[in-house]
Formats: sequence, C-alpha cells, structure tokens
Amino acid sequence: MSARGSSLSPGQRAWRRFRANRRGFVSLWIFIVVFGTSLFAEILSNDRPILVRYEGEFYAPLLRDYPETTFGGDFRTLTDYHDPFIREQFARPGNWAVYPPNHYRFDTINYFAPSPNPAPPSRENLFGTDDRGRDVLARLLYGFRISVLFGLALTVLGLAIGVLTGALQGYFGGRVDLGFQRFIEVWGSIPELYLLLILASVFEPSIWILLAILSLFGWMGLSDYTRAEFLRNRTLEYVTAARALGLANRTIIWRHLLPNSLTPVIAFLPFRMSAAIVALTSLDFLGLGVPPSTPSLGELLAQGKANLDAWWISLGTFGVLVATLLLLIFVGEALRDALDTRKG
Repeated sequence: MSARGSSLSPGQRAWRRFRANRRGFVSLWIFIVVFGTSLFAEILSNDRPILVRYEGEFYAPLLRDYPETTFGGDFRTLTDYHDPFIREQFARPGNWAVYPPNHYRFDTINYFAPSPNPAPPSRENLFGTDDRGRDVLARLLYGFRISVLFGLALTVLGLAIGVLTGALQGYFGGRVDLGFQRFIEVWGSIPELYLLLILASVFEPSIWILLAILSLFGWMGLSDYTRAEFLRNRTLEYVTAARALGLANRTIIWRHLLPNSLTPVIAFLPFRMSAAIVALTSLDFLGLGVPPSTPSLGELLAQGKANLDAWWISLGTFGVLVATLLLLIFVGEALRDALDTRKG
C-alpha cells in the first residue's frame, strides 16, 4: 500500500471503495436526484399556476387560495384554473400565468379529457389518467415521494430501536441477552398481517398508524446484527482497557463499541428501506395502507389490476417501483463491498 493510501482513515478508504463501484455510485446519485426532484412535486405537478399577473396585480396561487371573482368570475368559490373561462382571462393582453410543467395535482380530475376514463396517454396527460380521471404522472410523482419518505422513516425508527436493543444485549450478555432473546422470539411470532387486519377494522387507515405498527416489528433484524457485533467486540483489548480506566458503561457503548459495530448495520440499511417500500406498496394494494385519497404506488397497481385494458397504469407504476428497488439494491451492494475491510 502506498504512503498516501496508508494515511487515509477507514472512512476515507471505504468511500474510495464505494466510488470505485460505478454501478452503486451512479445509482446513489440517480436516486438522490430523483428523490430530491420529487420533494418539489407541488411546483412540478399542480393544477394551480405558480405565478399569475392579472390586471396589473401579481398572485401566487400555490401559496394562497383565491376566489373566482378575483379573476373576473361570478362566484366566490375557489378558482378552477382548468376552467376555459379562467384560461381566457389569463390569455388577455397584459395578463399571463406561469403553470407547472405538469398541469395536474395527484387529486385533480380532468373533466375536459377527450376520452372516457381511464384515458390513454395524450399531450395533456402524458401517462394517461386512472379510472377516476386523475393524472397518472402526478400520482406517480407524489406516490414515489410518499413511498420513499415512508421507507426512510421506517428505516430510521427500526435503526434506533434495533441498535439500542442489540447494543444492550451484546454488551451486557447473560440474563439481559437471554431475556431479550426470549422476548424477540415471542414478539416475532405474532402474525403481523393479522394484526394489521384487526387494526384496519378498528381505526381509519392512516400512514401514521401503519408506520407505528410496522416499526414495532421492523427492528428485530437490525437488533440481531448489532447484538452479534457487540458480542464480538466487547472482549477486545480496547474495551477491557476502557473498563479498567473506570469508564461508565454508557460511555463505552456510545464512544467505543457503537462506532466499531455499525458496519453491517449500515450496509443493511438500503435493503431495509427497499423492504419498507415494498411493504407499503403491498398493503396499499390490499387496501390496508394509506387512505384511498392518498397517492400510492400500491393503489395504482390495484387500479391496473382492475383495469387490465389500461396498460399505462400498470406499466408506469411497475416501472417506477422496479427502478426504485434496483437503485436501492445497487447502492446496498456497493455499500456492503465498500465496508468490507478485506477488500483493497
């Protein structure tokens, strides 16, 4: 190894190995760009203009509701910016409106579609509409954002609970480890799907309830990885020296053992996140996930199943889901190889 290579920290060497994996590195950037773009879904896909100039005044419909009378209408109801009369008002000399690239929100119904719903792809609806006349592209964009945010939240919660329980088991061992293991065996034997069915019949479907239920079961795999690393590392010399110096258990766990025990946990996170996205999609497909009005990849797949002739619904949703999972898997494989110290 060169002098420059030997001066690098373990983290820097891992980063260099990760960058050397072109497939994983490019997949990470693609995922970051696509997810970052979806965070601005309201600007990219909305049924309201971003900015309007009407009769010498400026309006921001994205930030504020305006009645129809503001733009020359007869009613004080909220303005329908797809109304041909409103479009004509904005087209008058001196007036203009800046619309998002896609003129539909996830819940906007296209009442002026030339074809019956579900309508095939057209210039107005690039990915077609679903069986209720809602733009498929808009629902894919918003649904992708919800799926990724849900996967991130579930992964973070599982990481926090799993690392905490695994660290306690691995560090203290003995009765603490035995008690936790018996609890995990009992808790893991509870049928998760049956519990969801029961709660779905009691409570109104909500993404927060779904997140809470899945987080109760999603930490056990991460706990096993952390426990194994703590059991291996707690007998090493630096831990023995820290104990001899009189350091508190909390300090040893947080400052010494935890940074050296997270390698397999970090490598497992992209796979955990992909599993969370699949879980949300599957539950939405079965009608046990988010409320029906919420944009969801699983709900779109269910619509595709119910409307087999509307191929554009299933094709677009399947493509987004497969591409997302492939990107996460490629990142996870690259991260696993980068954190393997046996590789140069």
